[in-house]
Amino acid sequence: MTVTRRKDGTIGYVELANPPVNAINREMRQGLLDAVQWAEAEALERVILSGAGRGFAAGADAREFDRAPEPPHLPEVLRRIELSPVPWIAAVHGAALGGGAEILLACRYRIARPDATLGLPEVTLGVVPGAGGTQRLPRLVGMPAALDLIPTGRAISGDAALRIGLVDALADDPVALASAVPSKRLKLALPVGQRPASTAPEVAFTDARNAAERSMSGQIAPRRAIELLELAQTQPLDDGLRHERETFLALRQSDQARALRHVFFAERAARAPAWLTATAQPPRHVAITGDATVVAGIACAMLKAGFRVTILATGAAEREHAQIDRIIADSLSRESLDTDGADQMRARLAISEDFGAAGAADLAVEAAFADLQATRAAMERLQAALPGHTILATTTPGLDVDQIARGLDEPSRLLGLRLPAPAHLTRLLEIVRGAATSDAALATAFALARTLRKVPVLSDAGVGPIGDRILARRDEAADTLLSLGARPQEVHAAMVAFGFPAGPAAADTPRDPLAGAIPAAEISRRLVLAMIDGVAGV
Repeated sequence: MTVTRRKDGTIGYVELANPPVNAINREMRQGLLDAVQWAEAEALERVILSGAGRGFAAGADAREFDRAPEPPHLPEVLRRIELSPVPWIAAVHGAALGGGAEILLACRYRIARPDATLGLPEVTLGVVPGAGGTQRLPRLVGMPAALDLIPTGRAISGDAALRIGLVDALADDPVALASAVPSKRLKLALPVGQRPASTAPEVAFTDARNAAERSMSGQIAPRRAIELLELAQTQPLDDGLRHERETFLALRQSDQARALRHVFFAERAARAPAWLTATAQPPRHVAITGDATVVAGIACAMLKAGFRVTILATGAAEREHAQIDRIIADSLSRESLDTDGADQMRARLAISEDFGAAGAADLAVEAAFADLQATRAAMERLQAALPGHTILATTTPGLDVDQIARGLDEPSRLLGLRLPAPAHLTRLLEIVRGAATSDAALATAFALARTLRKVPVLSDAGVGPIGDRILARRDEAADTLLSLGARPQEVHAAMVAFGFPAGPAAADTPRDPLAGAIPAAEISRRLVLAMIDGVAGV
């Protein structure tokens, strides 16, 4: 059973139980509907809804993504929860995402752990929330906060959810607190759908559209989500829910949604390759040495993820301090980091010219020394200073991991880590496997990627960086297009319109003055096919 229920006196306890993430499928929807009817038949005083295992509910079951929706549908189930005379309390730990967040919006009262994760990430899969998210969230937290969350797909912590009013209280044990909420408070709590609509000035919607175009250029779902939020200002809830569902179902079958679902499954498979049976915990202490600028970017990525970092300076330590302070200041200015977070990052950082200072490191990273001899020398120093279990990694893209390994006593603990610059902002982590690299070392690298929230991609030594190969093919195709008559600005504009942050750099290939114009769709088609060809067979 994906939904279990029991009662203790006049309190009903309903638990979502579809491991590993309590994905919402047809059986769970039916189980929730049955639980509503059970609670009313038993004349319960309240129902406490929680999730089994590691979280509340992390959205729809991926196995149903490409099937026709089957009843009971989630919007109808949630409307029954919302209108039930028995008040439901959501007790949230772990993730409440997508449909999971929409479930708690339908509850009368919401309690979360401070470290819970809540959000409506549907736009990242090419759709909009389909079970009331765009209509209930602004009624609960206000339109400005809803505009910040839904069109971006951004998730927030339980702490942040309390600040904006998404949850009513925080507790380390949400179920225990839910059982103690005074009955009078529950009776006074108005269902979210009956609360007055929230509004925002037109400029707020314009700003949201502009932000979506900058960060998710060419994607339809963020624009549709903003339109639905605008409707929520003036339409009755039932009308808004109907428009939302129609939009969701239309987008669900779109080419963009299908493509983004493909990306979702591909990234999920990349994070946990089936052939890798070894397991490992992520490192806790990382040592880094190399070029000051590259070191600073990698160090900040590690620090933001919570690792202790020791930078082994090869020159004046002030350079590393200055570079890291600059990155932290930039993060503060972009509001991707608060003052407390910056202070914690600095507290986890140590810089030393003594390689022995990193004696307890689980992972040691050599960052972009320019040549093989310098890299080998750095690796030998790290090998001598660190215990035998420490994983060694090189980030230098132009060097062969197998050549570096020849100078080591234990080549099985060496691998490559390629982080496109700036390392603290990009999502990709390329893991390079040498001929002698052990599965234990690879498992540590994949665990590192999960903690860094980066997408790991495995490649073998000697083939060169995957990203460079893709971009090289793109640039070759761009040169061909220019020679056929396309202008550099047309090539750039076509790629940006397609959804890339930028097009290829202007090439020096001469343009045939007699050639005709090339449509933007053909430009983007050729460039994307070239990029796909560049990664084929990886």
